[in-house]
Amino acid sequence: MAPVAVFQATFLLALLPLSTYQSEVLSEPLSLNVSISSTQQCLHLKWSVHNLTHPELKMAFQIEISRINKSNVIWVENYSTTVQQNQTLHWTWESELPLECATHFVRIRGKEDDAWASQQRIWSSWSSWVEVNAQSLLGQGPPNIFPIDKLVEEGSNVTFCYVSSRKQSKVSCFWEDNPILREQLDTHVSVFTLTNVPFIRIWGSNLFCKDMDITPGTVLFVSKVLEEPKGFSCETRDFRTLNCTWDPGSDTDLPKYRSQRYALFESFSGKKKFCEHKTWCTWQVAQDSQETYNFTLMAENYFRKRSVNLLFNLAHRVHPMTPFNVLFESVSTTNAIMTWKVHSLGNFSTFLCQVELHGEGRAIQHNASSQVDGQYFFSGLAPATEYAARVRCAAKHFWKWSEWAGQNFSTLQAAPSQAPDVWRSVRSTLGSCNVTLFWKPLSKSQAHGEVLFYSVATENLGRPSSSKVFSIPAPANSTELSLDGCSHQIRVTASNGAGASPESVMVITGDPGNPEVKEERIQGTEDGVSMSWKPPPGDVIGYVVDWCDGPWESSCDLQWENLGPNATSTVISSDAFRPGVRYNFRIYGISPERTAYLLERKTGYSQELAPANNPRVDIINLTLHSFTLSWKDYATDSQPGFIQGYRVYLRSKAEQCPPGFTKAVLPDNSVCCKHDIDNPEQKTFVVENLQPESFYEFLVTPHTRAGEGPTHPFSKATTPDQQAPALIRIILPMVFLLLLLTVLCYVKSQWMKETCYPDIPDPYKSSVLSLLKPKENAHLTIMSAHDCIPDKLEVVNKPEGIKAQFPGARKSLAETDRTKHDYIYLLPTEKSSAGPGPGPGICFENLTYNQAAPDAGSCGPVPAPHRAPPGLGGLLTAPGNLLRSLEPSYMNSPGETPAGETTLNYVSQVASPTSGHKESPPTNPLELAPRSEYRMQMAVPPGLASPAPNEKSSLSSMSLLDPGEHCR
Repeated sequence: MAPVAVFQATFLLALLPLSTYQSEVLSEPLSLNVSISSTQQCLHLKWSVHNLTHPELKMAFQIEISRINKSNVIWVENYSTTVQQNQTLHWTWESELPLECATHFVRIRGKEDDAWASQQRIWSSWSSWVEVNAQSLLGQGPPNIFPIDKLVEEGSNVTFCYVSSRKQSKVSCFWEDNPILREQLDTHVSVFTLTNVPFIRIWGSNLFCKDMDITPGTVLFVSKVLEEPKGFSCETRDFRTLNCTWDPGSDTDLPKYRSQRYALFESFSGKKKFCEHKTWCTWQVAQDSQETYNFTLMAENYFRKRSVNLLFNLAHRVHPMTPFNVLFESVSTTNAIMTWKVHSLGNFSTFLCQVELHGEGRAIQHNASSQVDGQYFFSGLAPATEYAARVRCAAKHFWKWSEWAGQNFSTLQAAPSQAPDVWRSVRSTLGSCNVTLFWKPLSKSQAHGEVLFYSVATENLGRPSSSKVFSIPAPANSTELSLDGCSHQIRVTASNGAGASPESVMVITGDPGNPEVKEERIQGTEDGVSMSWKPPPGDVIGYVVDWCDGPWESSCDLQWENLGPNATSTVISSDAFRPGVRYNFRIYGISPERTAYLLERKTGYSQELAPANNPRVDIINLTLHSFTLSWKDYATDSQPGFIQGYRVYLRSKAEQCPPGFTKAVLPDNSVCCKHDIDNPEQKTFVVENLQPESFYEFLVTPHTRAGEGPTHPFSKATTPDQQAPALIRIILPMVFLLLLLTVLCYVKSQWMKETCYPDIPDPYKSSVLSLLKPKENAHLTIMSAHDCIPDKLEVVNKPEGIKAQFPGARKSLAETDRTKHDYIYLLPTEKSSAGPGPGPGICFENLTYNQAAPDAGSCGPVPAPHRAPPGLGGLLTAPGNLLRSLEPSYMNSPGETPAGETTLNYVSQVASPTSGHKESPPTNPLELAPRSEYRMQMAVPPGLASPAPNEKSSLSSMSLLDPGEHCR
């Protein structure tokens, strides 16, 4: 034990000086230097440890970082490393808050960290605080948002601050126009944080703040997250180069920040290569026959790194190159040989090849093993057919097929293998037959080449030696034949460049078929038109069903189908069938002698449709309680389906259905009455039990299996009134009588005019003038009012109580009845001393004359002196008196009047209130009553004039008429 104790004491004594030295080394504070990286928002720390006696010494360091003030420690970092003599140590700290937002303080201390000196771990003193003030580097610049143009990864959190030199009071910050909540760090700094930022665009997103009159801003760049490469694979095509490919996923590069890159590392060789592309890279195969490779694909960008590994054998990753020099040899009508070459791969010379043949609408694959040169034999090909053949190959250890290499080729022609499918249409006329011959073009598999022409040979069965051959160029499919007689055999062949087809034979006879065969209706289905027939009693070698989309007599598109001898039914389907078109079918049996005879007739539709139009309906026999509808002109055969009946719709304001009708709702939701007619041949219908003088609307629509016709428009009808017949029996005779009277009146119009509306008499033809004896040189003229001497005036005396009337006013009947008539005699009487003796006189009343009074100045004095009544002397004797004497040619003076003659004195109907002209004022105005009128006119002999009235007669009520007033 003693030696051990001595060894321990010696060892401790040896360590004591070293520990003392180490304590001396760490007793002094460390020297610290801090720099700023604004772009990366990092603090870079540098320091060194002095007085190291050992080349290397493991040490631990503790770093404290404070913000705003020294006591606000925000980060403590424990950092361990091996320190060498005169080595400068580095450490970087990235701040989540931009360094320009606040002042930071950093200090450091250290201690030894060797295991053998575990008992001597004593921290050194802290270094002095190093102040880092990024704001001081900005100076008094304009306000700004930090960090500037920051790049972050999608989904990160990022903090910004707005720094201004003035106090911030009303500041609003936005990211892509979305407001952001901010925190006031101090009076000049605002801080806001964005969490889980998304990728918006490659050009970055905008942040800005509105601070009164300024709007500072910055751009935030967000890159997508770097993904692990997918589908990493390597292969060779020539054993000289490896081609490696992968899917990089999302592109993390931005136009301003490009950091995404890839590199290949091969662990067996230790080689590394940086790739120029993001999706593929090449690697040179080692010349030392390295068979196994272990690759690591590394991807990295600013924020992270990704990697994938791949281990493979080179011989199992061979992708052969495309075969070349593909050729065809010994091509015949049904066979061909295909040859090709493959690029050599050195020792790997065995390939598995796949040959594919496309033709006749199908593809066939064949596998073949080959060396560098390969071939394959095709057999069973169709003549005159174009084929496409191609080949691809893979290495013995299959990895991938090469690309296809192909070529087209065609087999040679052969004679057609099938006889043409032939049918005919026969029309017999006067011992000859006009035959229209039809045939279907051969299919490609039957023609074995392009058909050039068809040969038609006809032979008269009555004269076998007389035959004719016609050549018809393709692509014609019919021809017209005029045969002498109706018993002929016809043979048809198709020819191409290699030969002719077998013959198609048919016999034409003059038998028109069974005229008693009745036409039967058939119904179409989704599969086609189904029909069946009874087999004939004799032998048949087959059947033919032909059809047409119109009457057989018209030029229609004739189609046919051949059936075997055992068929008794079929379903005819054709792409040419159209919905709503009626087709007529005929079924023929083919006898062993190749003669066709008619068995049955069918008609039907592949698909029935509802009628598109309604019949035109006429109304006949309209009565008080019924009317008859008729649509006899409606053609049922031309409809898009078999007419099964008709529906009669009726509407009225009463909304009551007559007997036989039921309520129905139309597609427009209107309600009406309906009656069904099940007989399609019935085309008249009587609507009964109607109301007189009522308005009705009706519609007749047909219906088929597919539905009924249109339900519009309705026609209108109105039943007559009950009184209308009686009124007609009364009105018609009256109208006839009125017409008769009109005709009679027109014929006797002159007589009616003379009787009911006579013409005004012509004054020149007046009979009064015949009583006047004119002088020898005088002639008869119109008798005017001023041509006569007035003999009296009728004076109308008004009662005292009646008010005077205004000139021109008419008197009422009552006033006329109460009027007293007085007359003023203007002509001399028998007792007048100056007048002639009495003589006979003639009085008359003239109802024709009614004219205005002549001018007062035209009246002369009376020819014989007369004694005027009192008060009228001036009126009768003055030169401007009212009347004048007759012209000398019509009237003699009083002294010259012969005995026995009658003197006509005219009593005028009008009078003038003044003498002289109308414009001149009256010379001797009369004092007249308010109103007086002339009642009549007459001519009297002077001797028969009435005596003059008494002077005491009052003239106060006498007045003259206005010039425009007429006598009544």
